[in-house]
Parts: sequence; structure tokens; C-alpha cells
Amino acid sequence: MSTVLPHKRLLVVGARGLVGQGVLSAFDGDADWSVVALSRRSLDFPTDATHVSVDLTDRIETFEMLGFLGAFTHVVYAALYEQEDLVAGWRDTRQIEVNVGMLRNLLDAVEPSEHLTLLQGTKAYGAHLGPMLNPGKEWHDRPRGPNFYWPQEDLVRERANAGGWRYTVLRPQIVCGLALGSPMNMTLAIGVFAAISKAMGEPLRFPGGPAFVTQATDARLLGRAVRWFGAQSGDGNETYNITNGDELVWRSVWTSIADSFEMEVGDDCPMSLAEEMPKLSPVWNELVRRFELMPYSMDALVGNSWQFADAIFGLKGGQNTLLSTIKARKHGFAECIDSEDMFRNQFADLQNARILPT
Repeated sequence: MSTVLPHKRLLVVGARGLVGQGVLSAFDGDADWSVVALSRRSLDFPTDATHVSVDLTDRIETFEMLGFLGAFTHVVYAALYEQEDLVAGWRDTRQIEVNVGMLRNLLDAVEPSEHLTLLQGTKAYGAHLGPMLNPGKEWHDRPRGPNFYWPQEDLVRERANAGGWRYTVLRPQIVCGLALGSPMNMTLAIGVFAAISKAMGEPLRFPGGPAFVTQATDARLLGRAVRWFGAQSGDGNETYNITNGDELVWRSVWTSIADSFEMEVGDDCPMSLAEEMPKLSPVWNELVRRFELMPYSMDALVGNSWQFADAIFGLKGGQNTLLSTIKARKHGFAECIDSEDMFRNQFADLQNARILPT
């Protein structure tokens, strides 16, 4: 009896990150797809995909490694280079050059025959430059200011026109998931902050600034959106905002977050998590020992997400950042999740995996 091989081949670039993990989860268990997960570091989670290690900043290595992989029908590009000074890096010339160079190296080595998904975010609406027009809509003009999104998008459009394949640009906001060591993972930043606060006998205090309205995007929901839009026929080459579908005010969800750790909510206590949390690494190390957690250091779990949390909590002043998802819904993708449920589910997953204490 002959074996029927999958007729679809997917390359997930940046597979170890928040978006990459969400995309892989959307394809796991589907025998119709052959999936290759591309990342610089080895994967630290189970997946059906075949992992290949590549440093996309190394042009020669990229060509050598991808030359052995063959052709792909679909590519998801979720690779990202961030500087050590995370927020300042969003406007930095080198950060832009490296991110554009990584994508160019990939596309010079391999292009999809059918479809590519490119990931962006609220920087497309100038949220990193100042107050944005709310809600952000896909047809808004590109805001002036430094941003690696635009040269990446222009490169994809040029290659798609020449190669005859389609592309979709997806714009989520505050992607939350289980990726360890991500520079922008609020779930792990909040989870470790809560665990340490509880270990020190403190209530869960909100460490940010004045209230504002924003949104979040579950990494697995985003993965399903990537799959759904990649499967659509037609001209393609569209841009869609993708969020959980509700609005998020941090103080409004703080009680449910505290409940996930069986904690009381305390008075607000504005502080820089990037400055204060590394000082508490010994407390985390003791939690790892006491609860027999996976032997990850605090830095290995959270990384620069402390800096991201300071910005997302509006420590130095927040702004309303809302994305309209009307276009995605009108075009047929209507999945949603309550953001409080998202956090509960992700905290439970991290506890079950012995990443966070129960």
C-alpha cells in the first residue's frame, strides 16, 4: 500500500517565539501538512514539526541550510530581532536594518509557491511614536517615523508580484502565550511577578500607571488566524488586525489574575519591573527548589519582558491602543476569546508544565 505524502509544505520562521508556537499548535496533528519549524535556538516545547536551526542574520548559513529543505507552498514569517534596550530599539536604525536583512536573506533563499504570512503589530499605527488614531484600521496611512514594518512589507509585495504568490499581513496586539524567554510575553512577566509577590507574603499590586484601554491576542488564536487566512483563495495581499475581540483595562482584569494565584489584590504600587524584579532572582530560585519547578532562571523565563511590561502597564504614561477587527470578521474570521479566560488558561498551562508554582 503506497503512502500518500502531504501536498502542503509549511515553513514557520521564528518558530520558538510567541507567534511561532501559536502557528505550530494550529497545524499539529494534521497529516495533510508537512511543517518545518525554523529558529536560531532549539525548541523547548513538543511539536509535530521538524526543527531546523538557522541564524537568519548569517546570509551564508541561511542559504546553506535552506538549500536542503526543498520547496514550500506556505511560509509564515514571525522572526524578530530586538535590541537589549527593547523600547528604545523600536526606533533604532540598526534594529530596522537587521529585521529587514533577515527577511531578505530568507526570501533570497526560499519563497513560497502559494502564500506568505507577515506579522506586524500596533507599531503599524505609530503606537511606538506617540498617540495613535483609535481604533487603528488597516486602511490608515502609514505614520511617519522609524519602523521596520514598511521596508519588510514593501519587500514582500515586490517578491510576491514577481513570484506570483499571495501574502497576508496580520497585525495582532500584545500577543500572549507560553514562549519562554520572549522579549514581549506578558503572561510570563505577570506570572513570575505574581509568584514572587505571593512568596514574599504580599498581595498582587498593580505596578503600572494611570488607566487606559488596550487589547491582547492569544497566541493560539493568532495561529488559527494565520492558518485560516493562508488557506483562502483569491487575490489575497490583504492586511488584517487580529485581537481577542474584547477590550482590556489592566485594573479591571487584575482581580481575575490574582484569583489564578489565589492572591488578594493590593493597593497600586507603581514601580519599574525591569529595575526591581532582577533583584529578586534569589526568591525565584528558592521557588524553583521548593516547588520542584523546571530549572529555569528568572531571566531565562522572562528576559526583556520586564521592559515590555513597564511599557504595556503604562508605567511612564499609557495610551489607548485599539485595533478594529471588523475587516477580519467581514472576511470570515470571527474567532474570539475573553482575555481573562486567556490569562487563566495560560497560567494553568504554565503551572501544569511546572514552569510556575501552583
